[in-house]
Amino acid sequence: MSDIIKLLPDSVANQIAAGEVIQRPASVIKELVENAVDAGATDIKIYIKDAGRTLIQVVDNGKGMTPTDARMAFERHATSKIREASDLFSLHTMGFRGEALPSICAISQIEMKTRPEDKGIGTRLVINATKVETQESVACDQGTNIMVKNIFFNVPARRKFLKSDNVELSNIMREFERLALVNNSIRMSIDTGSRTVDLKPGTFHQRIEDLWKNSLDLHLIPIEVDTSIVKISGYISRPEYARRRNPLQYLIVNGRNMRHPYFHKAIVGCYDSLIAPDTQPCYFLKFEVDPESIDVNIHPTKNEIKFEYEQDIWPILQAAVKAALGKFGAVPSIDFNLDVIPVSPLQKGEKPKEPTIDVPRDYNPFDGTSYGKNPLFRSTNGGSVSNWDKLYSDFMKGAHGFNRKEPDTQENSGVIKELKDDSVPTDICLQFADRFIVTSSREGILIIDQRRAHIKILFEEFYAHIKSGEQSSQGLMFPDSIEIDPSQQSALEDILPELYKIGFRLEYDSEIRWNITGIPSFMKNLDARDVVMRMIESVDDSDANYGNNATDTDSLLERMALVMARGAAINYGQKLSSDEMEHIVGKLFALPDPSYTPNGNKIFHLLDSSYLQSLFRQ
Repeated sequence: MSDIIKLLPDSVANQIAAGEVIQRPASVIKELVENAVDAGATDIKIYIKDAGRTLIQVVDNGKGMTPTDARMAFERHATSKIREASDLFSLHTMGFRGEALPSICAISQIEMKTRPEDKGIGTRLVINATKVETQESVACDQGTNIMVKNIFFNVPARRKFLKSDNVELSNIMREFERLALVNNSIRMSIDTGSRTVDLKPGTFHQRIEDLWKNSLDLHLIPIEVDTSIVKISGYISRPEYARRRNPLQYLIVNGRNMRHPYFHKAIVGCYDSLIAPDTQPCYFLKFEVDPESIDVNIHPTKNEIKFEYEQDIWPILQAAVKAALGKFGAVPSIDFNLDVIPVSPLQKGEKPKEPTIDVPRDYNPFDGTSYGKNPLFRSTNGGSVSNWDKLYSDFMKGAHGFNRKEPDTQENSGVIKELKDDSVPTDICLQFADRFIVTSSREGILIIDQRRAHIKILFEEFYAHIKSGEQSSQGLMFPDSIEIDPSQQSALEDILPELYKIGFRLEYDSEIRWNITGIPSFMKNLDARDVVMRMIESVDDSDANYGNNATDTDSLLERMALVMARGAAINYGQKLSSDEMEHIVGKLFALPDPSYTPNGNKIFHLLDSSYLQSLFRQ
């Protein structure tokens, strides 16, 4: 038998490594900028063409490289950052593995010019997919000018699955924001072809202001704590400025961006009872620890970091955040766990009421009261609902092709059942915990999530309006303004045609501000700014590339209908009258598919009679 195990060629090994390190054009920018920072650059310029597909150019004024170093930099595991294994435990640089440049050149064409300070002449190097084509002397400025052209040109599958230009530009701008925030003492600029951002060196607070303009200036609370194991500094947002969408949350350790769910939970936990459940605080926090107490070598992107004293840092972090909130009096006067209308304080001598379920005085569970008698229930064609069996004959048949999650068939097996086609609610509705509507059917007890049910009803109504054709727009006497981050600008431009079709009218005002001058005529009681912002955020890096085919357009329109439905739906904690509950239940079960929300969340559960009987067996 002949030998079958062979050593992979360097070109193939580099392409494999590139799959882990270089995921999209934004990854190239991250690696090149971090190399420039390690080289001591004080001015870094980034140029982008075609969202990084055609060109990514990074120019710095760092140390530069000699001809030998320039050639060696593109060899695997060649680095100036470490010399031995023990150096991994005392890292002071962004890079150290020597994988970034070899990975980049494995999937692109590279041209680099570089010159060290003590040399009068520089070096020009041209590499095509790991193959060095040219190396020659050239006159150039001190530092390094590296151009990455035609990314993934030799890996067609990877290039094919890049997102649209606007989505890739959004990712590039988000990466630029992270890099600029960490390196606030360095002048950084980016030119994407459609916009330019130039950030001057300054303090951490100044860099936050420069990146997000005036939207955060007066909303930040400083944090400063210094202990033997960690120094924490930075800013957190006041509770009243917590965001429902796109919270700005950045954790930095020893000058490196990181994701850390454990510390995130510690910070968010300090805002319990201070902010609404569906909002998140903004924070910009720097951690300084002994390099030997962390491990950054656990993921190719170096964004996940292990802390030796993780459990000891938790209480320090929580104490610092709580102290800052208390010191600056950042406690809102509204408790978002209460109803929308605050409860009046008890009068002198008045006793608190016992918690009860609001049941009408004349309710008799044995009189066979039917929802069909309620004039609020109307069929979709405007007629009164008098025949429940006919109304629900097509119950559970499924709706149009939104990408719903498949129901979990194992969920509470034997307890939660589906309704039969001829099983309809037959008794009065009760509200429990200001969140659930409880009623009964011929099969058992129905427990309905009131917000999800309302979202489903509104989604079907809004989507029907949108699909019926281009909608008329209702002009606003006083336009609403929205301020968006640079990374959101591309996402907005991506969905502007669809926003126009459904009736929104937006006008560009300034670098970060757009004015909403018109809204769809069928939109009522909706916050136009909130809806538009939610739509922008719905176009994230997990979405498919929106092209010109009908499937992509339909998916985006469905997404927009869902955003509007969520904005208009009743919230948890809102008390409902009997008529309102009956109206929601009637509208829900008049739909072809009332079981799941458009994104696959279960709307109701059925506790069947056999399960209920089992609870009372001896």
